[in-house]
Amino acid sequence: KRSAAFGLAAFAQGPIYRSELGDLTLALAGDTMLTRGLKPFTEENFLALVELVRGADIAICNLETSVRDDHEGFPGQGGGGGTPMTTAPVLLDDLKWIGIDAVSYANNHVGDYGPTGMLAAFEHLKRTNIPFAGAGPSLIEARRPAYIDTRAGRIGLVAAATTGANNAAGDPHGDTPGRPGLNPLGFSQTYEVDEKALAELKRIDRELGFAEARVRQRLQFYPSGTITEDKPDAVRLGNMEFHLGRGFSSSSAVNKGDAEGNLKSIREAARQSDWQVFSLHNHEFGKAGQMTAKSDTEMPEPAEFWVDFARAAVDAGCDAVFGHGPHVTLGIEIYKGRPIFYSLGNFIFENDTIQSVPPGYYRGFGLSDDATPGDFMDARSGNGTRSFEIEAPYWESILPICEFRGKQLTEIKLYPIDLGFGRSRAQRGRPLLARGETARRILDRVIDRSKKFGTKIVIEKEIGIIRSV
Repeated sequence: KRSAAFGLAAFAQGPIYRSELGDLTLALAGDTMLTRGLKPFTEENFLALVELVRGADIAICNLETSVRDDHEGFPGQGGGGGTPMTTAPVLLDDLKWIGIDAVSYANNHVGDYGPTGMLAAFEHLKRTNIPFAGAGPSLIEARRPAYIDTRAGRIGLVAAATTGANNAAGDPHGDTPGRPGLNPLGFSQTYEVDEKALAELKRIDRELGFAEARVRQRLQFYPSGTITEDKPDAVRLGNMEFHLGRGFSSSSAVNKGDAEGNLKSIREAARQSDWQVFSLHNHEFGKAGQMTAKSDTEMPEPAEFWVDFARAAVDAGCDAVFGHGPHVTLGIEIYKGRPIFYSLGNFIFENDTIQSVPPGYYRGFGLSDDATPGDFMDARSGNGTRSFEIEAPYWESILPICEFRGKQLTEIKLYPIDLGFGRSRAQRGRPLLARGETARRILDRVIDRSKKFGTKIVIEKEIGIIRSV
């Protein structure tokens, strides 16, 4: 009784730790594809951005790359048009120098150099003392929260990816070791078609022998869950599932097992830390623009499964949720007093200046094995006539800084970022605070894409501001 009374008396004296106040300044950044140093540069708008990142109690970005020396890891087959990303381990010091305290590491580039490349990255991040979440030597390690101690309290970070599921981690079992990889948040896409279209799809299924192939597969050793069940009102062709509907539409839903596993990690973080953040890497978009958009930069909405899961993450205890992956900004939602950033776009976008490219990537563009990285970039971009090089939104993003007071979100400042659209490969990709017309265009895009969620953003002195949340 005396001990309990003493404890109550001590509590009545008020907070003794700063973290008890519930005050936090949180900076969040999008995709970070770092291939060049950051420390030498002195532009005013670059150093101003660095000071903003450093000034937060914690700054988190998505590190979208392998981290390895030349002798570490083995490249994938390549040929699909992506970038075989490598960040030299020495550049992690530059990332810390600009103020990044922790990284989400679940994305489609962590496995560019295979399981051994991932294991090397884990060691380099640990050696540099950069906490990371979303990837690990096993699924339990990839899915568990990373914890970061800050002056504002302990932060719990959970990170997952829908893109790159082929690099999903696996747990050990008995005498079988675990598999290095990322923390997956899988999803399924279902398409509704009218009666006439379904009949034609079923005819294709039948006439090409797919239906009979399933009959044969059921007599083999394949798990039953991997063989599509035949239904009168549905048909599956390849990875696409079609259902009978009144017209044509699509819907997406998160994988139940992955959702439960990630929510469990978020709830664990809520019990073990003062603040909780969830990060998701995904390349998927919503229905808007599917029939009209000429490129991904014109796709204005996140996928519905991402909206559903982001809200579920807040319900499970998250104080902030942020997404990345499509390399463009999407809308912002304030859900139950907590911010959800559906995509922050790019933070550092230096994928043009990788120093080596595996042969399979060259061959994918019809290049010989003695081609150079410059040849690869020329071929991939059509000599600067397509993709990232010709569309400004890939090079325009935001850095949100969230202010919490007494555990309540009081204000978000959205700093527009200019990544040097139209400049040379050697120059573009490093972030600076955007100014003038560029800043206004960036913020107007975010304002427009946030209207769907009822989020009011005002612009003051080239900064987007969300207040009274």
